[in-house]
Amino acid sequence: MSTVINGVDYGPLAGLIGTWNGSRGLDIAPEPDGEDQNSYSDELIFTPSGPADNAEEQELVSLRYLHTVRKNSNGEVFHEQIGHWIYEAKTGLIMHSLSIPRGVTLLAGGRLQSDAGKLIFKVRADAKANDFTIAQSPFMKEKAQTKAFEHKLILDGNSLSYEQTTSLFIYGKDFAHKDASTLTRLHYAD
Repeated sequence: MSTVINGVDYGPLAGLIGTWNGSRGLDIAPEPDGEDQNSYSDELIFTPSGPADNAEEQELVSLRYLHTVRKNSNGEVFHEQIGHWIYEAKTGLIMHSLSIPRGVTLLAGGRLQSDAGKLIFKVRADAKANDFTIAQSPFMKEKAQTKAFEHKLILDGNSLSYEQTTSLFIYGKDFAHKDASTLTRLHYAD
């Protein structure tokens, strides 16, 4: 598969383009008295959003995405996020911006790795960091503060899996909110 689309070289991001579906996700979420585990189905749609130049010095390419998650038990949407995956070929920097409609937005950064033909995108953000950090509403800071975020995305042809940990301070204690899923590309779209 070519990484060039409409004259733009998306590098490793090109492999993500398309619509992906999965039905084997697991969400481990906080509850006042412990944790709640839910199996889920999810859809990820990645579309090219083109190149961007910053101050005539930095050249970036990006994909925008929409991630929708539904409980397997009742089909109801319980999580949705939008954002971009961004790549800088000159430095190999990978960035992941996301926003969820609960008053939380973040920019995570990291590097691309490869292992036996698989591409591994690993990014991290920390609320105390100056660079890759987290913004959240006053309510979320007080009631369900996001302290850190780690995301590992593994691309293997038409299989995409991820593991995500959101470190929270909620219900008076620290909690590692975890999500993991494996998806299959339904179709490639540019």
